[in-house]
Amino acid sequence: MGLLDYSTKVPVSRTISQIQAKLVEHGARAVMMEYGDDGRIKALSFEVPMPDGKKLPIRLPIDAASTLRVLKRQVADREIPAGYARDDHAYRVAWRNIFHWVSAQMALLETEMVKMEEIFLGYVLIGEGKTMFEVMSGKGFLLGPGEKED
Repeated sequence: MGLLDYSTKVPVSRTISQIQAKLVEHGARAVMMEYGDDGRIKALSFEVPMPDGKKLPIRLPIDAASTLRVLKRQVADREIPAGYARDDHAYRVAWRNIFHWVSAQMALLETEMVKMEEIFLGYVLIGEGKTMFEVMSGKGFLLGPGEKED
């Protein structure tokens, strides 16, 4: 079975607009796009207001290269047609999957089962522009200073 939305034709610009609208509708502020050297959007950054008045910075990246690897593997395994294993298409699919993930998370938020900061915890920016996930993975997922084993 192919990746979710492997056959999408939705332009990235429309998908990004839909993601931004979902985020803003649910309290995100200062949504901005981060571009790579290739001119493509590689992340959305935004702030979530906290009850204490502070703002929580969040960075939501994509990895179109990983998406392309999966599409190529699925073509090789004859799960999807060959025309879908292209760089520009992987970029479109990656953003479309982020849209579906954000939509599902916002549905959970609406049910009051989760909080916005809980949803995006791994993507919260902490120190030197790194996400919580990036910092914790470098510390072996320990909450304290941690030591990374070689």
